[in-house]
Amino acid sequence: MRKRILLLILGLVLILTGCSGKDSSNQGKSSDQEKLSNQGKASFKITEIGTGSKVLKIVSGSENKELEDIMREFADENKVKIEMTYKGSIDIMRELQSETDSYDAVWPASNIWISMGDNSHRVKHIESTTITPVVFGIRKSLAEELGFVGKEVSIKDIMEAIENGKLKFCMTSATQSNSGASAYLGFLNALAGSPEVITEEHLKDQTLQNNITKLLQGVDRSSGSSEWLKTLFLNGDYDAMVNYESLIITTNQELVARGEEPLYVVYPYDGMSIADSPLGYIDNGNEKQEELFLEFQEFITSDETQDKLQKLGRRTGYQGIFDNNKEVFNPDWGLDTERVLSPIKTPNAEVLNEALNLYQSEFRKPSLTIYCLDFSGSMSGTGEEQVKEAMDLILDQEKASSLYIQANQAEINYVIFYDDKVLDTAFAEDGSQESLTSLNQRVQEQAIGGGTNMYKALDEALDILAQYDLSQYNPAIVLMTDGRSGGNFSNFTTKYDEFGQDIPVFSIMFGSSDPDQLDEIANYTNARVFDGREDLVGAFRSVKGYN
Repeated sequence: MRKRILLLILGLVLILTGCSGKDSSNQGKSSDQEKLSNQGKASFKITEIGTGSKVLKIVSGSENKELEDIMREFADENKVKIEMTYKGSIDIMRELQSETDSYDAVWPASNIWISMGDNSHRVKHIESTTITPVVFGIRKSLAEELGFVGKEVSIKDIMEAIENGKLKFCMTSATQSNSGASAYLGFLNALAGSPEVITEEHLKDQTLQNNITKLLQGVDRSSGSSEWLKTLFLNGDYDAMVNYESLIITTNQELVARGEEPLYVVYPYDGMSIADSPLGYIDNGNEKQEELFLEFQEFITSDETQDKLQKLGRRTGYQGIFDNNKEVFNPDWGLDTERVLSPIKTPNAEVLNEALNLYQSEFRKPSLTIYCLDFSGSMSGTGEEQVKEAMDLILDQEKASSLYIQANQAEINYVIFYDDKVLDTAFAEDGSQESLTSLNQRVQEQAIGGGTNMYKALDEALDILAQYDLSQYNPAIVLMTDGRSGGNFSNFTTKYDEFGQDIPVFSIMFGSSDPDQLDEIANYTNARVFDGREDLVGAFRSVKGYN
């Protein structure tokens, strides 16, 4: 077994609200702080691997979904059931801050989220399981046209291609996913002149602010998850994405199998970030669970498993790749196993917090979001209360900023209220507190109507979007419904096709809504469905991470 590397990173302190409960709409005696904590907690499905009587519960980044077959080997051999709960980096950090006893282990993409979340220092036996750099994957023909093939490429080269209108890319949100945060920090480092570490003074520099804003104008689609970003790319028609090298490799394997053009990997030499995939035990005082965890960790870090991880495109140490796995890292795809990986240094917690807030409120491409909210008769009571609470979380900027989902100053938010017709529309013309507070008040005043026809609201949403130059925004429609809708899906697709632009329709399922109806809309528009039946507030928060 290769030598274990114990990652000793200084604890970082970040002042963020811990999440400690479920929906707070019926907790009249809760303090405002408790209510906000409850609002921040989202529900996530558990993936069960194996059927044994012993259970190991792990909260993990979505990139580890690709390792489930390997984990199943351990589960079957040891008669263990592994329960994987996949969450974004911010959610993992917040879970640790809440001093959770829901999990035995944590497995994020980067140790930074353990350091920033584990304020009580309960996570131990931390060990890196793989490393993978965050890179650009660009359609090879486009990479050749840009002159990036066989050349050392800088962030400024990439920014120049974006400014010239030759490059757009998909990327996860820097405030919701590690790959997005890592790429963003790499961008900042390069644009600041590659200092030893980014400081608050760098973030205040006007030239850096202007340049990072220009670079992020190249973002074509956003995602809250690295794994779903890969799915988005494979299902869509995009030129490039920023993601883990390992996910670019598996993307290429599928593209080649489909007879399509692969991506060419570009390693920005002045802005390299690396995911170290640390696996750590959350000490809840159970010695048997600790022993089970150590057995699992030993399995993951064994030479045999490390060899299998390399075959999935993951590097397992800074020393290089086993000779028998060199072919996985295809040099025709721009992959370079001889490259010395020199990652940027992560800034301290205060600087990182400021950088993420600036990304969300100033630097990122502004959103143009249209919320289609179901106010049909069946929403009366609890449903109405919860949807209004969810929108309050998004539109109240003090609450939103604690979760890094606050508004960009240039973004636009519309709300379409509907039952079996469009009841009314309202909008905030910018991301100012005044505009969003006014929109929030309008949402809180809306009364319940009659039947349900979500397609009427979608038609109205497309009409509104047609009034804007969408190249200046990240546009999206967020559809919420609690029942089966009348209307015609084919009529919607006809209008959507005539509209002729890539507009994701994210759906939030609530009450007795029909998942098949929502799935077909999401699949057609290259989006996804969020389940709000257990936690509607959490579902709204999650969908915001994709826009």
